[in-house]
Formats: sequence, structure tokens, C-alpha cells
Amino acid sequence: MADPVGSADRRRLAVIGSPIEHSLSPALHAAAYARLGLDWAYGREQVTVDGLPAFLDGLDGTWRGLSATMPLKEALLPLLDAYDEDVALTGAANTVLLHDGRRTGRNTDIAGVRTALERAGLTTLRRAAIVGAGATARSIVVALARLGAVELDVLVREESRAGALLDLAERLGLEAAPRPLGDLERLVPAHEVVAWTLPNGVPPGGVVPEAVRRASTLLDVTYHPWPSPLAEQWRAVDGAVASGRDMLLHQAVRQVRLFVGGPDAAPMPEEAEVERAMAAALA
Repeated sequence: MADPVGSADRRRLAVIGSPIEHSLSPALHAAAYARLGLDWAYGREQVTVDGLPAFLDGLDGTWRGLSATMPLKEALLPLLDAYDEDVALTGAANTVLLHDGRRTGRNTDIAGVRTALERAGLTTLRRAAIVGAGATARSIVVALARLGAVELDVLVREESRAGALLDLAERLGLEAAPRPLGDLERLVPAHEVVAWTLPNGVPPGGVVPEAVRRASTLLDVTYHPWPSPLAEQWRAVDGAVASGRDMLLHQAVRQVRLFVGGPDAAPMPEEAEVERAMAAALA
């Protein structure tokens, strides 16, 4: 059942994590609620994994929702009253809706990835490569599967790190294989997308081969600073790029939808205007 909030209700929200001081989420959400005419306060809260249970227990009825960064996305799961299939698939919740005394978890990162790729011109695909195998990679793999991917190469420094991601890919029906990170030049030109999840990642040798940059759309999870050195390499040959800022924007739009409309919220009538206001806040 929908759980909409009236415009007269002042609510509190925040992004939580550690470190958290550089998060762009407050600017995004402030722009959204201003556009919607809601007098809501969205801030930052420094919260560690060890401090998460006490923080959640200390929230009063004025709180409407939380955005979570790593490593809290995984730590939240046992503290939630309910969560959906996407959270179960990825083992990560980046969104907590606080309503009716309950904590409901959602993963809006998947939708953020998919929309970012679609806006970059990639609406369907068959073959993909992902560099890195952490929690962010799990949300990306779900998004790739929903865009039609059937083959996936997982490029990692150590094959032992890819196990959980390969298991997820198999559950989603993808044919997936681990590859050494040094195989990038040999493998990737045949793929429609390269998803780069390593923080401040640079490839072996420092430069991605030109054939890769021309043939594949880059999904770079970096959003600050932007453009990243990797994105600059793609742009130098007019390659297609979906940025971490695009992902951040589109997952935040989904969060706003949930916080305003409740767990079963449909797209907001003014969602396009809200998205434009949020995008302007990132400029």
C-alpha cells in the first residue's frame, strides 16, 4: 500500500556512512525537495558499521529515510524489517524507507546503473565486461542482465575475489568467467560495455587500448572528481561514457520517489522536472 507524505509534514533524511563528508547526496536531495515544495531537511551522518544499530534505534518519528554508502549497504540487511528482491540478490541496500515504525530496504543502485547506460545510448546488449568484483559490481551485474546481457567477463587482480559475483551472474542466467585484469586488451573490444568499479581505477600500463575505447561504452563508477582520468581516455576517441555521476543522479531520483510516495510509489507526475533540478545541482 502506498505511504505518501503530505507537503505540510516536515521530515528528516540523511546519507549515512564513514567517511561521509564528500557525499553529493545532500545537494541532490535538497534540489529535489525544493522543486517539490517540501520543507524537508536532508543531511549527512557519520555512521560506522559498529555504530549502525544504535543510530537506527535512536531515530524518532520525524525521520523519513536514509541513503547508505558502503560498507553500510551490507551491514543494514539484518537490521531491516523488510526488503525486496533486488536487495536479496545483491546483498546490499542503499536506501532505507522509515514508515509506520518499520525499516524497509531498497536497492536503487540497479535502476541507477540501468538508466545511466540507457541515457548513454546502450538500451540492449549481449556481452559485457566488468572490472572489479565488489558490492558495487553486484548491482551492476543485475542491471546488465536486465538489459539483456548473456555473457560476462569478470576482470580481477585475483581470481579468488570473483566467486560471489560469478555465483550471482550464474543465478541471473549469465555465462560468466573470471579473467586476469591484464587480459583487458584481448577480451574487451568484443563487448558492448566495460563497467569499471575499481576506485580511482587505472588499467595495467595506465592506458586502455584504443580499440577497447572505440568499441565499448564505459561505465565508470567514479563521480568525484569528474571527469575521471579513465573517462578522459574514452572521450579522447569520442567513446561513449556513462558516469558515476549519472548513476548517482538516477539512483537518487528513485530514492526521492520512495521517500515521497512510500514503498509502492509510482513515478512522480513531476519526476522529469525533479530530475532536471537534481542534475543542475551536480553541475
